[in-house]
Amino acid sequence: MRRPVRVGATLVVTGLAVAYIVAKVDLGKTLDIIRSASIPWLVLSAALTLITVPPMAWRWRRLLALRGVRENVPWLTRAYFVSYAVGQVLPTSVGGDASRIFETTRRHPGQITPITGSVLLERSIGGVVTLILAGVGFLLAIGRYSIGAYLWIELLFVVGTTGAAFLFFSRSVRRRLAFLLPYAQRLRLETPARAVYDGIHGYREHGRALIGVALVTLVLQLTRVLAIYASGRAVGIHLSVLPYIVLGPLLFLVMLVPFTINGIGVREAFFVSFLGKLGIDADAAFACGFLFFVMTILLALPGVAIVLWESVFGRAAAVRHGTT
Repeated sequence: MRRPVRVGATLVVTGLAVAYIVAKVDLGKTLDIIRSASIPWLVLSAALTLITVPPMAWRWRRLLALRGVRENVPWLTRAYFVSYAVGQVLPTSVGGDASRIFETTRRHPGQITPITGSVLLERSIGGVVTLILAGVGFLLAIGRYSIGAYLWIELLFVVGTTGAAFLFFSRSVRRRLAFLLPYAQRLRLETPARAVYDGIHGYREHGRALIGVALVTLVLQLTRVLAIYASGRAVGIHLSVLPYIVLGPLLFLVMLVPFTINGIGVREAFFVSFLGKLGIDADAAFACGFLFFVMTILLALPGVAIVLWESVFGRAAAVRHGTT
């Protein structure tokens, strides 16, 4: 997609989301709700958000090690925080993933295929676990909460994820994809396409390890859901955890798609729409979505500090080295 078209589509989606929010929300009332938010619940939400990063780094380290790329958890944690900072100015998690691939490849030259595969597979596993979690939450919510149309969104992701898994892991499909090679060469996409495909396909023989990564991912997803629940409680939403088990995974999936920069507008509109179906006032729902956005900013702050520190002191170190 050409850049002007992509930018135009982003602006249209952002405009529609903002228009929906403005039509539903009293911003003055929302500000009052946010100002009176419960501090203890906010602190809990922040803590639950931050503690997920080191386990995610361990999970990524495990996937890299399976392909022969050795890296330590502290540096991978650092890379995660920097990616969250990058994600604030680039479309959703896509920009952050690109940042992790770029930085890790600089540390491990010539390993772009396994590094790209590890990041994309990590996202894929997260998507599968998210779908399973959303499905469980949906089944438990039947008869208790009206969440109708969101089932079809979930079904769409299930079909897409199943198709992608078959595409990347099936040997028979791999042989049949050869006819695409001339087209990829004409579009100059052969190298990145091969890196993506081979990077993920290379994990085909590591089923047991992938199951372990999926279990860690499940715990992390539940922790993030609890963080959203805590944000809801902070603004006076007294729902049980159950509807958040449906909301959270669907939100994570929606945020993977680069509709807008950092999900602005789409995220808040999703909260207003979903929680509105559960009888929650639009102002409180928007406040909950805004606090979720604040938590993503919180995740980005260590990354910003790291970039600034390395820019200032790294440059100073380079100058000293060059003058000695």
